[in-house]
Amino acid sequence: MYRKNAWKKYEDKAPVMDFAEGYKKFITYGKTERLVVKESVELLEKAGFLDGSKAKSIKPGDKLYFLNKNKNVAAFIIGKKPLSEGLRILGAHIDSPRLDLKENPVYENNGFALGDTHYYGGVKKYQWVTIPLALHGVVIKKDGKTVEVNIGEDPADPVVGITDLLIHLSADQLQKTAAKVIEGEDLDISLGSIPVKDEEKDAVKKNVLALLKDKYDIEEEDLISAEIEVTPAGPARDYGLDRSMVAGYGHDDRVCAYTSLKAILDVEPSDYTSVCILVDKEEIGSVGATGAQSLFFENIVAKLAKLAGESDALYAAREIFEHSKMLSSDVSAGFDPLYAGVNDPKNAAYFGNGLVFNKYTGRGGKSGSNDANPEYYAWVRRSMDEAGVHWQNAELGKVDQGGGGTIAYILGNYNMNVIDAGIAVHNMHAPMEIVSKVDVYEAYLGYKAFLTAKE
Repeated sequence: MYRKNAWKKYEDKAPVMDFAEGYKKFITYGKTERLVVKESVELLEKAGFLDGSKAKSIKPGDKLYFLNKNKNVAAFIIGKKPLSEGLRILGAHIDSPRLDLKENPVYENNGFALGDTHYYGGVKKYQWVTIPLALHGVVIKKDGKTVEVNIGEDPADPVVGITDLLIHLSADQLQKTAAKVIEGEDLDISLGSIPVKDEEKDAVKKNVLALLKDKYDIEEEDLISAEIEVTPAGPARDYGLDRSMVAGYGHDDRVCAYTSLKAILDVEPSDYTSVCILVDKEEIGSVGATGAQSLFFENIVAKLAKLAGESDALYAAREIFEHSKMLSSDVSAGFDPLYAGVNDPKNAAYFGNGLVFNKYTGRGGKSGSNDANPEYYAWVRRSMDEAGVHWQNAELGKVDQGGGGTIAYILGNYNMNVIDAGIAVHNMHAPMEIVSKVDVYEAYLGYKAFLTAKE
């Protein structure tokens, strides 16, 4: 099924279109990592998965999930074979490029209340101006109470945004490079313009803070211990007159997170233990307690090893990883005919051709890449073909054009077999990204095939 248009095999396109409806709902709600985790846990519990932190023992067929700081979730279906014979792992990240409110964000300037931001991940800054934006996140008060913030998604809500200079006065601005036409410190959101009556100083700021106090019972100082993300407002939508694509925010990498999650939700217990792990912070290097470089995953595998009777659980976890197979489920750059020059067309990912395998990513001379073993790649190819999954291979653009990375190399450090497997995306890292519905569905089928494939 290598490099064939997947649409042609579906006389009845209903399964593809129906699957896309579920995905659109998932990313419309899941605008942040915390929301994705919350939504994932609801789906897992509905499917019979139990909180693994409370487990006292494990046996084949058990379905468990583990949380980490409300920004990671890992789901397991215990297999018939011992853990020591390895896991089948689907791993994706759930963070996406965005803007974050700074710790002291609200200020007033010439009659406007503004919110100071710091962009997160690799963005083209000019793409974030003049579009409707929403506020999502949590405020943690000193007494430990968590206040959830969601402004801009309900049609009755106001939205916020970032202004741009009118074309009539842009002579100097238009001489700047794209990287400089909008500066990072100028990505401040407009919050309001009505002043508090009889106030001389910061009257508009005080009005905005009063609105937040009234709606959420938070003070300005509470924003220091907050995590408020600024994201595009509005739902994911069908894209194209034929409705063949989905336009939305956060396809990178929530499209792989959803398809991986759905795969483990929909498979039966198999010979090998099935795993889906969703991680944070890939867009800034997979660092920190909730990134793929965290010991969270290693620790929970060690816990499972201990529950399985291993006396040296940490050593057992390393042995388990050595015998494991993983798909690092992350998106790939889709071939765009408007920008064909950045690709090697023989080694590019095309919309409609199904799941994309990247033997390596990285930059230039494969710097920062996992570069999968060919023996493992051959096993993956066979598994996909035997399941009738449409798939293709790709590199991330021409050799010296740029590049990017995934979490594959991090898990590869455990000496496990890992290869990147994801979905072609247009407009990657933009506020509105595009994917093909049939590619999303083929990825789901491919991930299920991987979890259940025989040796």
